[in-house]
Amino acid sequence: MDDERKLIDSRGAILDHDDLLVLCTATPPLVEPFDPAMLQPNGLELSLESVWRMARYGRLPAPGVGERTLPDYYTIKPDRDGWCHLEQGCYKVIYSEYVRIPDNLCAIARPRSSLLRMGAWIATALWDSGYEGRSESLLVVENAAGIRIQRGARLIQLVFFTLGKAAGKLYEGRYKGENR
Repeated sequence: MDDERKLIDSRGAILDHDDLLVLCTATPPLVEPFDPAMLQPNGLELSLESVWRMARYGRLPAPGVGERTLPDYYTIKPDRDGWCHLEQGCYKVIYSEYVRIPDNLCAIARPRSSLLRMGAWIATALWDSGYEGRSESLLVVENAAGIRIQRGARLIQLVFFTLGKAAGKLYEGRYKGENR
């Protein structure tokens, strides 16, 4: 753990390929399963596990006014080769990899440029210190003809930022440990 701490010692620095390799091969690993091909010069790619369509509305009240309600979802079944044809619209995607964000890092995700060039993009929230799970994101297909996407396709690149010290408060929200 001391080696991992030494390479993460400046506030706001972005981790590079070599830093991420150290963290992905540490115990516990930053991400699992880990494949070195996931590493990019300044990030780590995550791949598609499953695609879900929203079946009804969600509800997000003001604090103290009531409970948030997520939409019901139904899975988009891939064909026998793992391909899904997605019409124009919004989808929930779940990633294949289980990610653990250490107490001295946070991450943001950006869509892969190939996805953007097809007329689709991914929206994500901040990946807080202390979060762990197989995360979910919003896939928005803008292309009027839709897109075809295969299970295992790499969708996003996580970019990790150092905090310079351990976070004073770690993520403990309802999504911690999601989709184990």
